[in-house]
Amino acid sequence: MQVPVIRKNITFNPDPSRVIARFLFTNNERALNTIRFVLDMSEKEVAYTLNQTLRDYSMRHRNITKIFEKHFNTINHLFSHLNTDIDAIDYSKKILIGSYFTMEYSIESTAFFNPSMIEHPDQTEIKPGSKRVIISFRATGEGHISSIVFRTGVLDKANKLTLEPIGNMLEEAEHIRRHIYNKKTFAHKIDQMQEVHRIIPPALILDKLNEEFTYGELRRCIEESRKAIHLASDKEYLFNQIIWLASSHYELQFSLDTNISERVIFPVSANEKNGIEDARFVKFTDEDNKTKYFATYTAYDGATILPKLLETEDFYHFKVMPLHGEIARNKGMALFPRKMNGRYAMLCRLDGFNNYIAFSDNITVWREAKKLQQPKFPWELIQIGNCGSPVETEEGWLVITHGVGPMREYVLGAALFDLANPEKEIGRSKTPLLIPNSDEREGYVPNVVYSCGSMIHNEDLIIPYAMSDYSSTYASVNLKELLNELKNSK
Repeated sequence: MQVPVIRKNITFNPDPSRVIARFLFTNNERALNTIRFVLDMSEKEVAYTLNQTLRDYSMRHRNITKIFEKHFNTINHLFSHLNTDIDAIDYSKKILIGSYFTMEYSIESTAFFNPSMIEHPDQTEIKPGSKRVIISFRATGEGHISSIVFRTGVLDKANKLTLEPIGNMLEEAEHIRRHIYNKKTFAHKIDQMQEVHRIIPPALILDKLNEEFTYGELRRCIEESRKAIHLASDKEYLFNQIIWLASSHYELQFSLDTNISERVIFPVSANEKNGIEDARFVKFTDEDNKTKYFATYTAYDGATILPKLLETEDFYHFKVMPLHGEIARNKGMALFPRKMNGRYAMLCRLDGFNNYIAFSDNITVWREAKKLQQPKFPWELIQIGNCGSPVETEEGWLVITHGVGPMREYVLGAALFDLANPEKEIGRSKTPLLIPNSDEREGYVPNVVYSCGSMIHNEDLIIPYAMSDYSSTYASVNLKELLNELKNSK
């Protein structure tokens, strides 16, 4: 028996008009030439050029002059080469200079895909039987750089999704790096970087630091150490590795006057400069019955991936942390929505082939995992993985899986695991739950349906999913029918 899947008549397509204002810089020489040119402009020329720029862009960005001022301050160190008193420069010239170091970036011009859906923290002013939801997406733009964006909507009794108004003034968060590092813990992380000990004694850096230190203090110590030991250029990357590790921790704060659809989590640290991929959001409930939201995602720097974790309570303020340990090295980590026997639990895919489960006392450190599933059916022979965090039901932990089969076709399946012992598989779909149909198989990557997180509403499982790495939609499945099918599948 094949459980019916009801596809919904809604599509989330990429929209090239969704832009943010990004810092633009090529090199010091070109920057200095630009600054000199503006400094030599007359007051009339400055006013004309600035007014024209503001007329064209002030309606496309919230407080564009603040952005120009920020970008001016980013390059103000170059004025030391010009023998110019920066404080004596007219404000209009500063703003105009900043505009030359600004560019628009279309965050979703290429793709809008790999969604997850969670319950919104605000459930006020909705009808009985309805639920307000947050849908996260991977938005991909120029250069295939991915970021995280959001939409909100209300599911009614019949699971029809009505989208709430979408804001058009997109905004990046203020980037805050205020993580406090513990010397002992950080030293242990350096111990895991074997190359460091061969050339740089850790004490050379750490002995100069207090038992707790900030990112800025660490950077200053590294700069002093660089000068002290005159490290050869081919070994410079070792210092960069330490900075790379430390820069993985940061916080983001969005303005309170932004709509959630306007908030863009764009790559910040060096280890994610080429993209933030496939955020799997989950509503997490702790032992005191307090809730917060986590999302595991993959940071990509163009060569290496790093699993990371987002934490938020309100979707205005986010903490960002790297995931450490021997098993935190591949894509597709998905956190359980609560602890199991006092420990965090995570689905993961260590080898890119099988499904694993891991437990940890520390949400950011994952050291051991046990194989949970391996490919069993023809449609998942190439690999099997999760499609988001497990969903808790009375019958067990429901996991939506993805399987890759002939012609690299991605399909969705399902599996059920014991509530008390999620290492025990109760049942597993013998046939795919969802296969790309004729309308879904064409796109940036053909023949792919993929999800990053489902939820239950009104006795149905709601599955948001991407269509061939280009656009997204959602479907519903009767939960009782699905669970019965899985229980009887062995």
